[in-house]
Amino acid sequence: MILDFPKEKVERIRARYSDAIESVETENTDAPIFFVKKERVLEFFKSIRTEEGLEYNFLSDLTAYDDNPPTASIVDYGLGFVAPESPGLGRFVMVYQLFSLHSMERIRVKVRVGDGEETPSVTPIWKAANWLEREVFDMYGIKFSGHPNLRRILLDDRWVGHPQRKDYPIKRYQRFEGSATIESLGMELDK
Repeated sequence: MILDFPKEKVERIRARYSDAIESVETENTDAPIFFVKKERVLEFFKSIRTEEGLEYNFLSDLTAYDDNPPTASIVDYGLGFVAPESPGLGRFVMVYQLFSLHSMERIRVKVRVGDGEETPSVTPIWKAANWLEREVFDMYGIKFSGHPNLRRILLDDRWVGHPQRKDYPIKRYQRFEGSATIESLGMELDK
C-alpha cells in the first residue's frame, strides 16, 4: 500500500465511481492509480475535481505511453524485449497526474485508448491540458475529440508518423526539400 495515502479515500473513490473505474493499483506506486473507462473519463474528472473531500483540482501533467504495440511491425535493433501484443487491450495508455490543493494528495488516472480511437479532451476542465494534449497527439497520434486546436506542436507539419510509438523506426530521419533558409544569430548557415 502507498505510504501516506489514506486507504479509506482509495476505497471511497472505488465505491463512488465503481461504474467508471476498471481497476485500481496501490502496490509499488507512489500514488494510487485508477484505470478509468474512456467513455466515462470526463464525467469522472468533473466529479473528483469538485467533490468535497476529494477536490483533485490541479492537473499536474498529462502524457501517454505505447503499451500494446503491434509487435510484428517493430524493427529489432537489439535494444531490449517488447512484450507480446495483448488482443483486447487498447494500444496506448493516457496518464493524468492530479493533485488536490486542498488535501495536498496526488492520484494518477490512466485511460486505455486503441490505435485510431479518439479520447475526450479534458481542456474544458483544465485549460492547461491544451498544449499537453497537442504534444501527445504529435508524438503518439492520439486524437482528442473536442480539442480546440489539435495540431502538431513539436514537429514540422510535414512530418510523417509519430516518433514515440514503439513501431516508429529509430534510424528514420526526414528531410524537407525547399525548407526556409536556416538563420542563427543573424548568420546564414549552409543547408
